[in-house]
Amino acid sequence: MRLAFLGTPAFAVPTLERLVGRGHQVLAAVTQPDRPKGRGQALAQPPVKEAALRLGVPVYQPERVKRPEAVDYLRSLAPEAMVVVGYGQIIPQSILDIPPLGILNVHASMLPKYRGAGPIQWAIVNGETSTGVTIMRIDAGLDTGPMLLKAETAIGADETAIDLGRRLSVMGADLLVEALDALAAGHIVPQPQDNAQATYAPMLKKEDGRIEWSRSALQIHNQVRGVQPWPGAHSIFRAAALHVWRTRPVETGTGGPPGALLRIKPLLVACGVGALELIEVQVEGRKRMPAADFANGHRLVENEILGEVPD
Repeated sequence: MRLAFLGTPAFAVPTLERLVGRGHQVLAAVTQPDRPKGRGQALAQPPVKEAALRLGVPVYQPERVKRPEAVDYLRSLAPEAMVVVGYGQIIPQSILDIPPLGILNVHASMLPKYRGAGPIQWAIVNGETSTGVTIMRIDAGLDTGPMLLKAETAIGADETAIDLGRRLSVMGADLLVEALDALAAGHIVPQPQDNAQATYAPMLKKEDGRIEWSRSALQIHNQVRGVQPWPGAHSIFRAAALHVWRTRPVETGTGGPPGALLRIKPLLVACGVGALELIEVQVEGRKRMPAADFANGHRLVENEILGEVPD
């Protein structure tokens, strides 16, 4: 099938690879422009661009895909269908109207749950035990289009958004090529979403990573897993930022106010309900380290409080 592919992040790469591997004619990979990255602010290529160049797929990087020259470019390709995976821009109606078989999207949730930009992250933060991927046909709404195929998977108790994203990216790639084959053969009937069951997963903000120790240990553990790699779960330690990367909830009486260090080995922090064992942390300006090394290096004492700024 003649396809145009629109995507940007690493999550989109398995789908592009699978399309090429299955013999589809990917006419172009449309992705975001190269952006400055890191301390040196050198231009970095989006993961989809790197993959496309490796696969021999032409790359097109418009600043805004809704501009007339970008629309004209996509129209000139005459694709039978388009595939969108985490492109990062709203697809205008002028592009929706181009492919006769429509524009298919790999969305990392069981729609209509978790529409929006952060379905993987919010599913974990909210303590969901399962999620999945949905292949939908894009319409003018926010992840509101009719669904073609869905696949569900369990979320591991310690699985992070990074881990889950890798798994769902492969699941989505497999499901997308299956949907294309069924669509071409006329064996698939799009199903409308039940808008009454819809929930939303907005893009994460910096404050979504701030730990409130008055919450339960399980809620904070889910937050730590869900807000990776950005913004990362963070608190305050001796007036400096402390990132928390790996934790384990512990069912125990707190014996202290939320945020208090209950024990140094292992490093236990009192929460509103239960306690949280810190396993891997990162002090501002330092590398990630085991919590035991952090405790030894900073001479922690019991009942010291995280999240408070000393006078």
